[in-house]
Amino acid sequence: MKARSTAQATTAIWLGLVIGALLMLFPIYWIAATAVRPRTEIFDAVISLVPAHVTWENFIYLWRRQPLLAWMTNSLFIAIVGVFITVFANLLCGYTFAKFKFPGRNILFFAILGALMIPIQVILVPEFLITAWLGLLNTPWGVILPRAAEAFGIFMVRQFMVSIPDELLEAARLDGAGEFHIFTRIVLPLSRPIIAVLVIFTFMWRWNDFAWPLVVLTDHEQYTLPLGLNLLRGEVNPEWGQVMALALIGLAPMLIIFLLFQRYLVQGIASTGLK
Repeated sequence: MKARSTAQATTAIWLGLVIGALLMLFPIYWIAATAVRPRTEIFDAVISLVPAHVTWENFIYLWRRQPLLAWMTNSLFIAIVGVFITVFANLLCGYTFAKFKFPGRNILFFAILGALMIPIQVILVPEFLITAWLGLLNTPWGVILPRAAEAFGIFMVRQFMVSIPDELLEAARLDGAGEFHIFTRIVLPLSRPIIAVLVIFTFMWRWNDFAWPLVVLTDHEQYTLPLGLNLLRGEVNPEWGQVMALALIGLAPMLIIFLLFQRYLVQGIASTGLK
């Protein structure tokens, strides 16, 4: 009787997970289905879940009439370079707060956490003035450098690295290892889960960022995919098939990054609370 109840509970859990997965995947399916529908079918009175005709005209239009390649290149450059810079800066800062004692450490750390409570709209104008003064307007670096380090990422790294035994680092110092050697050869290999979490989150933030690139970038050739998507959507009579096609293109890299690093995601997030 007990085994039967356990089997029924397991079946119910799996059924709930499958239903939840289908509900989560349905918007992605609908984007893809709309992207390959002909324009005439999109505006039919009754729209079926499965396209009656499949066409690639929306993708062809984007390729021929819009600077799609430039938008993709700009987004990839900003996201990839931004991930390298931001993740490395967060790891260094988090390691410093976790393993070094210096005057004002706690005050500085709480000040960084306080930055999480500041809305982006408050710092948008000062950031723009500094970026303009540096001559970085309408360039990818003007999008990347102002967000070179994130308070949330520093917090997560610090919480994770607190769990790394101090005895391991002291043993390396006694063997004559330098601080940079300890960081690169000991700390980073042990920090793979949190690095994966940072890569996923940072890539997602960089790839989907809209407000700051909209302020910095003025030339359509310098736009990222989110800005290009807004440009299409903001037309008087937007072609929703083309909008969905561009949305599908913008979604693909995020899915790839998540699939590559997803096995570390839960482990990295759970480890941030360990002491």
